[in-house]
Order: sequence, then C-alpha cells, then structure tokens
Amino acid sequence: MENDYFSVEAILAENQKIQCTFKHEIPNMGHLGGGTERDIAILSKLQLPMWLAYVIIYSDWAEFNIPQPFGLKVRNALKAEATSVRLSNLVGAGGMWYGFGKMIMDMLSDEQASEMSEMMTKAFKGRVVELVDQAQHFAAIGPGGAGGSGSDVAASFREGLDATEREIFTLAQASAKRMKKWHEESDKAKQ
Repeated sequence: MENDYFSVEAILAENQKIQCTFKHEIPNMGHLGGGTERDIAILSKLQLPMWLAYVIIYSDWAEFNIPQPFGLKVRNALKAEATSVRLSNLVGAGGMWYGFGKMIMDMLSDEQASEMSEMMTKAFKGRVVELVDQAQHFAAIGPGGAGGSGSDVAASFREGLDATEREIFTLAQASAKRMKKWHEESDKAKQ
C-alpha cells in the first residue's frame, strides 16, 4: 500500500483511530473528542483518526501508545499460530492491518519501528503459505466447494484475511485456474 492521495487503501488506513494522551492543555478543541468539554485538559485521552493524530503528535501536543491491533496479546497470538489470527477483525473498515501498521511504524522510533516491522513480516510469512494453499485448493475444486468441516476452517481463514492478503488470494486463485486450463489444453493437444 502506498501513501497516495488517491489510494482508497491509504484513506481507509488513515481513518483508523489511535489513542492520544495530551501533554498540554489545548484551548477550544474539546470537540475533537466528541465530548461537551470546551478545552482538552492535560493527560486527556482521546481516540483520534490517524490523519489528525499525525499533526497533533508531531506538534508535540500529545503522545500515543501502540494500538491494540499491534499490542502484546496480538503479537503473542501471531507467534503461536499466525493463521489463527483474524486480521480483518482487528482494524475494521476493510481490514487494512498491514497498511495501518505501516502508518504506525512511521511514527515510532527506529528501534520500535524495526521491531514492529519484524513482527508484521513474520506474520505475513507465517500466513502466506496457507493463503496460497487455500487459493489453489479452491481454484481446483471450482465454484461448488467441497463442504464439510475442513471447508468451514478454510472459510474462516479466508474471512480473517487482511485486504492485502485477500488481493494475493484472488491473484493466486486466478493463477491456479489459468495453470489448470493451460495444463488441460496442452494434454488435449498431445492427443
């Protein structure tokens, strides 16, 4: 995902909210939190969209904690079994977990960003094999599906994919279908 002005993925990722803790009193901005207060008090905690949080954090008016979708609980679950984590449920709005993570990394120190990048890379590597396997499997069985409890697990896995993973799934499935068609046509040509 690129941070492109016209990118729908970038817009969705920037709309994710993070909790900011204000270091200073900010007069006449209480409406940012959606409350009735006129001012933002020192140590107030507000959930703000990324596009607004950038300005506030870089202006040194507030600081933020790493959001829950990238917290210790999620990291441990990814380490234990990466394919069991439903990334789409962690961030909502199109499931842009990797895109949101990239935006968070841009705001972290080099050490923290490196650690988060490593965690996201390991998660992707741990999930991509199953992702491609599922795509090839469903390309081979066709639109009818296989049924049974195994397909329930596969369907659950596919529903939990991040938007980037869903795109890879679609490409891998289309590739497997084209490969199958090519193979069948080459067999007919040999006969």
